[in-house]
This record gives sequence, C-alpha cells and structure tokens, in this order.
Amino acid sequence: MDLRYRLGFLPLCLLMVLLLALPAWAAGFKVLEARTQEVAGVYRLDARIDYELSDPALEALFNGVPLTLQLEMEILRRRDWLWDETVASLTQRFRLEYHALARQYLVTNLNSGEFRSFPTRSAAMEYLGRIEDFPLIDSSLLEPDGNYYYGQLRASLDIESLPAPLRPVAYLSSQWRLASPWYLWSL
Repeated sequence: MDLRYRLGFLPLCLLMVLLLALPAWAAGFKVLEARTQEVAGVYRLDARIDYELSDPALEALFNGVPLTLQLEMEILRRRDWLWDETVASLTQRFRLEYHALARQYLVTNLNSGEFRSFPTRSAAMEYLGRIEDFPLIDSSLLEPDGNYYYGQLRASLDIESLPAPLRPVAYLSSQWRLASPWYLWSL
C-alpha cells in the first residue's frame, strides 16, 4: 500500500469512530436553570432539566424496564472557616415506564403516588424536566442574620432501582451512569 493512501485513510477512520461515538456523548442529564422565590413564608423552586437517555436506557425502557429518575435538592449555609452547612436536603423520585400495549409513557411521582400518562416520550421528558412552584423550605428555618444561603440541585438515574440482573451491567457501563453536575443558585 502506498504511504500517502495509508496516511489519508487514518484520519478517515478516526472521524468515523468519533461520529459513531457521538450519540453516547449526547446522552446525559443537565440542570438548565433553577431559582427560588419566597411566597407566603415558603421558598418555592422553579427549575428546568434536560434529560437525554442513553441508547441502553432507552432500549431497556422500550422493553418494559421502568427507570427511576431522582432529583436531589439541598439548601446550604455558607461558612467562612468550615465546610458549608447543609440546612435541608430533599430527594424527589420519579418512575418512567413505557406500556407497549397502550403505547403510553407513565410518570409516577414516587414521593406522592401521583401519576400521569403521555402519548410520547418527549412529552413525558418535558413534564419531568419542568419543576414549577415546588415548596422547598420554610423561610422560618433560615436565620435572618445575614447568612448567605444557596441551593443546589442535581438529577440522576437511580441504578439501584433497576432489576437485579441489569444492575451489574449498569454499574460497569458509563452509558447507565446518567447524572447532572450540581447546579448552584443563590437563595
């Protein structure tokens, strides 16, 4: 083989590998925004989250495996000399299921038991990605002496809630470790 041919073939191969890996890079969760406002003595959270499931997670969902998504919320008080103090911590969990017979996606709030059905996955993900007017913390629990408080929020796929035969695969594959970084905002 001619050396020029081999050198031209190598970048083409690398480009193909990168293009094939792109869908894997696109999967993941991201908190786009979060903010609170005090209404009648309660801080209420509004947030937007972008959920992009990986191909293995989507395949499992289509094959009847429910996926549990969790939102971890924390309120912290900044301290100068020590690590920041966690004032409140809360986890909201949602189960996403696909019913092939009905061709419907079900979203169940595992904290309240409330459930809704959606005709498309994008509608279900849009619903999951919008948090509106969520009561986060009572303002009387925060000291009014000028302390700086902030909130943090992250979304993740709960691997522990997967069926037992699927968990080892999920632990070993980065395609299943779907979690956003912490998103911080001022209270």
